[in-house]
Amino acid sequence: MITDTPTQNLVEALLTDLSNSVLLSQSAILLASLGLGWLAAHKIEINQSDKTRDIWHALEWKRFLIPLFSLILILIARPFMAHWESTHLLNLAAPLLLSMFVIQLFFFFLRSVLNHGAVLRGIERTVSWLVWGIVAIHITGYLNALIDALDSIGFNVGKQHISLYTALLGIFSVTITLVAALSLGRLVESRLIAASNLDGNLKAALGKIVRSLLVLVAILIALPLVGIDITVLSVFSGALGVGLGLGLQKIASNYVSGFTILLENSIRIGDMVTINDRYGEVRKIATRYTIIRSLDGSETVLPNETLITSAVTNHSLSNPDNMVSIPIQVAYDADLRKVEATMLEIARQHPDVLTEPPPVVRLADFGDNGINLKLVVWFKHPEHGQQSLISDLNWSLWEGFKQGGIEIPYPQRVVRIVGDSDGLQG
Repeated sequence: MITDTPTQNLVEALLTDLSNSVLLSQSAILLASLGLGWLAAHKIEINQSDKTRDIWHALEWKRFLIPLFSLILILIARPFMAHWESTHLLNLAAPLLLSMFVIQLFFFFLRSVLNHGAVLRGIERTVSWLVWGIVAIHITGYLNALIDALDSIGFNVGKQHISLYTALLGIFSVTITLVAALSLGRLVESRLIAASNLDGNLKAALGKIVRSLLVLVAILIALPLVGIDITVLSVFSGALGVGLGLGLQKIASNYVSGFTILLENSIRIGDMVTINDRYGEVRKIATRYTIIRSLDGSETVLPNETLITSAVTNHSLSNPDNMVSIPIQVAYDADLRKVEATMLEIARQHPDVLTEPPPVVRLADFGDNGINLKLVVWFKHPEHGQQSLISDLNWSLWEGFKQGGIEIPYPQRVVRIVGDSDGLQG
């Protein structure tokens, strides 16, 4: 129901002071507050280290600190000035500075969650127009009437009154708290990543735990703000348990598996792994899935449960160096010591082959067509793959064998023709 309580029109009140000298003193206080707010924000910015500026985006603090400090100074000065003269200009400046602070702080958090682009610019324009519209309604004195009108459109559910105003307030509160929680989680995660004394998986796990806890706290804060009793969460948790039992067990399993992988440290970001014939680098371990980047640049999204229930070959778990064995066959009349020296020299010349452990040549067996040898080398940079290294060494072996006169034999077959004297009759 719309009430008949009088409202204050800040614009009309300000117009009464236009011909009054008190407007000069209020303008001086406003300008001084803005100047001192800028100095305080600048002082805070220059006292931050380069590392803090990068991690906590300190270069953007001025956008919301200047209106915040200016608002605080005006709120402090206004009661003292009210003893001697009117403060209509300061009354008008307060909601303007407050709205500017809210807009800049909201988008400071939003920039840490979303990438800069058309979506962020669209949201920024929408929220800015919405906030400035509310401020315009407030300074003209019609905000209370608008709230009463929105609150009159609704219905009662037991003792709870649900109206259009409470719905809009709920959406606004949940959005603000969730954006703040996700932004703080992103900032804390960036701080953890920058800490060099922590393991990569532990950083990721702690970041995700902190973000989840902040989101939970945000929900617990937002619900009471709109008048929703937190005890209803017990009903929701029961429904969630039924949902997990019926159809969400796979999703829950992937989430639990993600935290298990991060905490056990069996698969780390940057490891080279083979999972179900997929060979590649672990690029990201998210809460629900893991991204494997293959050598051809394609990325495979695997549910975390797959990494727990399937066999995973980690090529760089305890040692980032990998071994490869290249088979080759030479003729029986070849000088094996010369062949061995040629193969070892070719292996040592490749930049990715390690000198420790050194490359070795092993005599595998005596085949039908020649002697089977194996060149065994250890190599670095497994993220480049084995095929590139094997191809380089095979090219070098082919060229080295041709220069050294070492023969790679063709398949040979001995055919004996047995004559049948009884069958050769004229």
